[in-house]
Amino acid sequence: MKRMIRYRLKADCVAENERLAAAVYEELRRVRPAGLRYATFRLDDGVSFVHLVSYEENTATDTLTSLASFKAFTAGVRDRCEDPPVTTELKEIGSYGFFDR
Repeated sequence: MKRMIRYRLKADCVAENERLAAAVYEELRRVRPAGLRYATFRLDDGVSFVHLVSYEENTATDTLTSLASFKAFTAGVRDRCEDPPVTTELKEIGSYGFFDR
């Protein structure tokens, strides 16, 4: 399963969002969950973000969302947003080195 999550923040919430996202990556590096691929990007407008998440087959889809740091990140995300998160399922046509296959 592959998903893209996109949202636009209030300008004064960007630093907090990045701090909370960094905490997720710190926990991921400690826990090192198998079968999960995850990336976060800030777009060139400075306030829009995109998250890409991919789960290998037989990987629990709550691997990311069950992390304490991710729960902290999502707890206030709607309050930080101008445009709330929108999740889109992605159907991979092809990739090269992107999902480490």
